[in-house]
Amino acid sequence: MPGGRLTQQERQQIALGLADGLAYAEIARRLDRPTSTVTREVMRNGGPTAYRSDLAHRATERRTRRRRPIAPPGSQAPEQAHGRDAEAVREYEETFTTLLMHQGLPKMMSRVLTCLYTTDAGSLTASELVQRLQVSPASISKAVAFLESQGLIRREPGEHRRERYAVDDDVFYQSTIAAARASAQLAETARQGVNVLGRDTPAAARLENIARFVDFVAEGITRAAEQAREVLHTTAETPSAATGTATATADPSPDHGLSDRVSR
Repeated sequence: MPGGRLTQQERQQIALGLADGLAYAEIARRLDRPTSTVTREVMRNGGPTAYRSDLAHRATERRTRRRRPIAPPGSQAPEQAHGRDAEAVREYEETFTTLLMHQGLPKMMSRVLTCLYTTDAGSLTASELVQRLQVSPASISKAVAFLESQGLIRREPGEHRRERYAVDDDVFYQSTIAAARASAQLAETARQGVNVLGRDTPAAARLENIARFVDFVAEGITRAAEQAREVLHTTAETPSAATGTATATADPSPDHGLSDRVSR
């Protein structure tokens, strides 16, 4: 399988494949490239509907010219734990960062969040983030302040009075519940329009249908999020290889405590 950067001809083939409605995996197969390479290339250059091979090629050349010089001797990148492939990890981090960006998160915030997600400890100090991402302390400070305000990370005390920034295991639960609440507000506002526009009018009927649809979806999302959270937070116990015994587990029922949390 070929390695190295994509050529201009390969980018043209990617553009043609997208125009033909081909999946990333099929385009990658035709190029004899990993699917992740094609996905990352498209997502970081406008997405499937706006990708242009010429613009993508020029953007890659600009990024290459802007790259920092090789680090001086003695400042090698940290060795990867668990025998991981450093290049594969770097490519995955780029893919994850690009995905977060296309979901609306600014670039530096996406890079910080990806860094925290892919760190085994799940937390890093500001200086560690600076070292890993090779950016200024001010950039990290701005990024973590934004992520904290959105509830995506939290601060926790560290050694020598250095705060650590951590990703919460509940981050996607919290963001899902927040989205469901926003949907509930949309439904409530739509129903207000029913009374204003007149219940028997076409416009009011349209708004009522919107409210009913959004209510139904938001309720389902909330229930699913609560059930998933309950299951994921239930400690999975396995019999001990030595003793053949197992410790007590929490109630695995997804509905356990559901109504109490929803009412809160």
